[in-house]
Amino acid sequence: MTARQLAFDFLCAGIGINSTSLNSAIEDLAVRESLESRGVVFTRMEVVEFILNLAGYTENQPLYEKRLLEPSFGGGQFLLPIIKRLIAAWRRTKSEESALDILGDAILAVELHRETFHSTRAAVIELLTYEGLSAKIATALADRWLLQGDFLLSSLKGEFDFAIGNPPYVRQEMIPSPLLAEYRKRYQTIYDRADLYIPFIERSLSLLVKGGCLGFICADRWMKNRYGGPLRNFVAEQFHLKIYVDMVDTPAFHSNVIAYPAITIISREEPGATRIAHRPTIDQSILSTLAEMLRMNPFQKNAVVRELAQVPNGSEPWLIESADQMSLIRRLEQAFPSLEEVGCKVGIGVATGADKAFIGDFDALDVEFDRKLPLVTTKDIISGEVIWHGKGVINPFGGSGLVNLEDYPRLHRYLESRRDIIASRHCAQKSPNNWYRTIDRINLALVHQPKLLIPDIKGEAHVVFERGKFYPHHNLYYITSDKWELRALQAVMLSAVSRLFVATYSTKMRGGFLRFQAQYLRRIRIPLWTNVPHVLRVELAEAAIKLDLQRCNHAVFKLYGLSVEEQSALGGHGE
Repeated sequence: MTARQLAFDFLCAGIGINSTSLNSAIEDLAVRESLESRGVVFTRMEVVEFILNLAGYTENQPLYEKRLLEPSFGGGQFLLPIIKRLIAAWRRTKSEESALDILGDAILAVELHRETFHSTRAAVIELLTYEGLSAKIATALADRWLLQGDFLLSSLKGEFDFAIGNPPYVRQEMIPSPLLAEYRKRYQTIYDRADLYIPFIERSLSLLVKGGCLGFICADRWMKNRYGGPLRNFVAEQFHLKIYVDMVDTPAFHSNVIAYPAITIISREEPGATRIAHRPTIDQSILSTLAEMLRMNPFQKNAVVRELAQVPNGSEPWLIESADQMSLIRRLEQAFPSLEEVGCKVGIGVATGADKAFIGDFDALDVEFDRKLPLVTTKDIISGEVIWHGKGVINPFGGSGLVNLEDYPRLHRYLESRRDIIASRHCAQKSPNNWYRTIDRINLALVHQPKLLIPDIKGEAHVVFERGKFYPHHNLYYITSDKWELRALQAVMLSAVSRLFVATYSTKMRGGFLRFQAQYLRRIRIPLWTNVPHVLRVELAEAAIKLDLQRCNHAVFKLYGLSVEEQSALGGHGE
């Protein structure tokens, strides 16, 4: 047994985990063949050079006196350009010391996947020999710089002036359970359903020297959604978000990604203003100029780069939209209560975990009539009104919980014929006696309640009034209220004001789509219904019934008392 393995076993014993199971989990990741399961996305060279420039890792600096961390070097998309810059900076010196002595501590790059590690190591050695170093020195440097292992668990010596790269985007369900449990013990930012890049950012930031700089490109979800809260707070308390570049709809990678990426430059220093740019053209010359503008001191305001104060604000979502829109958001948040505080309830439709078993043509579902409900789906509301296509959902719940199948022989027979599918779900395995439940409990009363239906992913708000005949599918969010009149509320939800709230707090998806999820809908502020004049109530409802978005905006602007300037910030026109 190696000394390294002995040390690892001792560490595992000290923290109460089984080193064998942990080693097995790490090995699983180290040999995975699927790029997707390893969170591999290849960054374009122009973007790599842009990030290096933004972080200040440039050839005119004494890079050989600095230390750089690349926590997941993959195929070397960042690592090889980093080495080129390091060698160029070293060649500017008159030093006669050997390259190994001067450059040996300049880089530490980590890669878990074994085959990738060896292929990139070979590429590093080839690059160094091409740059004129002997094969012996090139090999020695590669062995000093490169580490095959799990970045989140490996013992790393010292601190770093730079941490640069593209951390892996791996969802929790792709991580072996023993490994995920160990990550959770070590990293405070792994919260809720945080993806793997979250602890990568935490550890990389923690390893920076005072004044050190992190430059990452990764999904922007953590900047606004629930699971990013602890990491946002971590950044707000100890670091300065210097630069944010929104990469919406830019070909930053060699493959398409669903979530939008963003570039963040974060330094270990006192917090300050953040410089922001949006959607740059992926062109070397344009990006080089933009990097100069973003790093310019003192800052010079222009049409491409702007500066916002207090973007990190504890665990709150980062608001990086235009200053006039942020001013409007802040005013409305101070002036009005939230949607749920005025008596509206936001929820999501039923998730079954096995739609093929629980959902079918309503008339063809061979169960007792009171054991099925008419189901409304996104397909039914495409037109802006409910046009039911006849789907239904099995309802295994009664008034006091799951029904006794012996009391419903047709339901019993129906479910038993599909038991293999239904019982294989995680919720069924967790509670075998309740194997036939849907993931979400079905609330029969919801069928008969009038409600507003909102699809999850849309470019614009798509809000449909449903009179109280259907149960919503899990791709639909719903709003009910016993305070606000729903037709008037529909006008508010269709308006530019509600879209601003969702766009501000939501993560965006490819193609400009927004996530109209409950957590973002609950951010919307709205007056109390008792404070809405009768004439305006009628105006709101009539605009919604006609699905006239211009009239909805006109009425809603009155509702909030928006100034001409505030209407302009929303693309409206003051009158």
